[in-house]
Amino acid sequence: MPRKNSPRFLLIDSQPPAKDYLVTSRESKPVPGNPVKPRRIWLLLGLAIALPICAIYALIIGPMDLSVGQILSIFSRGLLWSEIEVSKAASVVIWEIRLPRVFLSSLVGCGLAMAGCAMQGVFRNPLADPGIIGVSGGGAIGAITMIVIGGRILSHEVLDSVSLYLVPISAMIGAILMTFLIYQLSQKRGNVDMMTMLLVGIAINALTGAFIGYLTFISDDQELRTLTFWNLGSLGRANWELIIPALIFIIPPIFILPRYSNSLNALLLSETDARYLGVDTARTKRILIALSAALVGVTVALCGGIGFIALVAPHMIRSTIGPDHRFLMPCSSILGAILLTLGDVGSRTLAAPAELPIGILTSLIGAPVFLYILIQRKKHSAFGA
Repeated sequence: MPRKNSPRFLLIDSQPPAKDYLVTSRESKPVPGNPVKPRRIWLLLGLAIALPICAIYALIIGPMDLSVGQILSIFSRGLLWSEIEVSKAASVVIWEIRLPRVFLSSLVGCGLAMAGCAMQGVFRNPLADPGIIGVSGGGAIGAITMIVIGGRILSHEVLDSVSLYLVPISAMIGAILMTFLIYQLSQKRGNVDMMTMLLVGIAINALTGAFIGYLTFISDDQELRTLTFWNLGSLGRANWELIIPALIFIIPPIFILPRYSNSLNALLLSETDARYLGVDTARTKRILIALSAALVGVTVALCGGIGFIALVAPHMIRSTIGPDHRFLMPCSSILGAILLTLGDVGSRTLAAPAELPIGILTSLIGAPVFLYILIQRKKHSAFGA
């Protein structure tokens, strides 16, 4: 058995994992003979620059078009160098409507992409999207149960005052329990079988749909409007009050998950090899699954069902720089924030003056990507056979 203090191992080559690419190191630092490729650094820097640019674009675009100068003037009002006159309506639109949406879309997109990246690493399956395998359904069950059943136990006034925290916590619990159930049912001879996991996801999504349908049937008018929001996914409820629980529940897992990038690199080989290399696989998988599921549950509680961000963002980064989680996780999270921010712009403008639910938009884009990944895997399997 490996010692408890055995060094951690890294996969730092962009090619498919193999034992020749392993190097020993206690920290995520490059070592002689295996330099970190500059392309990965440039991609990370490029995404970090692109995110604020997309955020400014999201602040400008809308029914009330604003200029960059007006945006800067609103932010700098009261300072000596602010000389551009801005109407009170424009200021309200930025501070009370668009800026909270940009913050929320960035946090949710970042959390979804990070959770998808971690789940795909744990399951060693690029098709492990939380919405497909049923994790998002577990979060939805937890959130909707608190809304409907909680409304029967507590008054709507009391529920509204505590729902900002009770609903995300319920969604986190539902997503975590559902993820561990999926993991147990998908195991085959000690490994997670891709086909079994997809079938389990189909079954769980069917059960989730039936349960949500029943809660919709017994809900009143106020609860029915809220349930419609969960089913379609939307950032329309974004406000500064909602940003607080988003920061509390999303930021900690986002900073904790990258600390396990070395272990995820080792798990890419197999659980047996990872244990041989000093990784406590059972403990690591429990932590990664719990944190990923918690992220998914919180995002479902805050914005409803937003699909395929967790699938598309890691796939795009992995196809560009390879499977090294030291760069895959931060790049995927930033790309997820960018995709959801731009998706929110599309949902606000494509059907203006109405607002298209963002869950519909992400599904229209993500479903073809899922089919593409599935076809590519089928081709590779046939070639290998």
